[in-house]
Amino acid sequence: MNEAPRHWPGIVQRFRADDGGIHVGGVPLDRLARRVGTTPFYAYSRSFISERVASLRQVLPPGLRLSYAVKANPMPAVVQHLAGLVDGLDVASAGEMRVALDTPMAPAHISFAGPGKRPDELARAVAAGVTVSVESATELRRVAETGLEQGVRPRVAVRVNPDFELKASGMQMGGGPKAFGIDAEVVPAVLREAASLGLDFEGFQIFAGSQNLDAQALVESQRRTVDLAIALAASAPAQPRLLNIGGGFGIPYFPGDRPLDLLPIGDSLATLQQRVEAALPGSAMLLELGRYLVGEAGVFVCRVVDSKRSRGKLFLITDGGLHQHLAASGNFGQVVRRNYPIAVAGRPAEGPLEATEVTGCLCTPIDVLGRSARLPPAEIGDLVVVFQSGAYGLTASPTAFLGHPAPPEVLV
Repeated sequence: MNEAPRHWPGIVQRFRADDGGIHVGGVPLDRLARRVGTTPFYAYSRSFISERVASLRQVLPPGLRLSYAVKANPMPAVVQHLAGLVDGLDVASAGEMRVALDTPMAPAHISFAGPGKRPDELARAVAAGVTVSVESATELRRVAETGLEQGVRPRVAVRVNPDFELKASGMQMGGGPKAFGIDAEVVPAVLREAASLGLDFEGFQIFAGSQNLDAQALVESQRRTVDLAIALAASAPAQPRLLNIGGGFGIPYFPGDRPLDLLPIGDSLATLQQRVEAALPGSAMLLELGRYLVGEAGVFVCRVVDSKRSRGKLFLITDGGLHQHLAASGNFGQVVRRNYPIAVAGRPAEGPLEATEVTGCLCTPIDVLGRSARLPPAEIGDLVVVFQSGAYGLTASPTAFLGHPAPPEVLV
């Protein structure tokens, strides 16, 4: 058995059929590659995404709203599919907002977050009727001015930079000095100003971190988030209608990573929801997730174009690389580079293994998809599969580097 099935049995076996071959959405990988017509490419499983949302709903308390963070994977077909499964969409640019507005999701259930929104982006958001999560006092005033110009009452939420961090997070999004949101201690003054600007106050967005596999850390952060929101609501111009407590749910990428235990999180959220209903009648809680909904549903597929040995090391050189999957190369937030789950399609799952360098086609030594990956023998023309590639893959990669074409994406 190669390295990926041994270390990540749940992840890889999800894509294996009874015949041992790799399938995506029920389609054998070699047939899918012929259907796409070129390599490399990304493929996402429609059924996996649906099952992930359904299993999550079973654990979450009734009435808790679920939103998809489009930045995790903004492929239009993926967003369209999720729009029918979740209660809201969160976007981080006018481009993502355009994708979201093309779905059946009501504009009132689309939120626009992120620092540094341009005036033209704010004008488009106000005209569309989406909720703008303002991240500074300047942004608040710009939204109000845009509303006056358009003769509409903009819908706004206040994104709060909390005074705490989400412990054990892969990426800290709150606590300490941050470009994201308004510092919690400054929010009351901003809320008082908002009361005089003719804005439609929706509520709060409080996001502390991402890619977290520690259930207790998430429970603690959510508790503190609710505490903070209730305290800030005393200064709000109106009763909050929505409390976006962020997400942060992680997925396992590397050996030793354990899947997130949702049960204690679901129990805690049920208690917190009761507290919000008592303290802020009419306010709904919303969980905003991206990676957790789509990350494990996707694979990156590339083809071996050359195989050679260099001073005792075996190299498989593929037509993919960091320009198309930066995260898998270890250059998207990893401190110590570790391999994503990786496999050679169509090769026996059992047999001799060899430490293999799986590289891309770029003229840089950091273009590595697998370092010393234990893989079965592979030949030129074989397909290499990188799992856990459904989130922060193509759009998080420098696709223009060295002029190679961007890979296609398919939802199967």
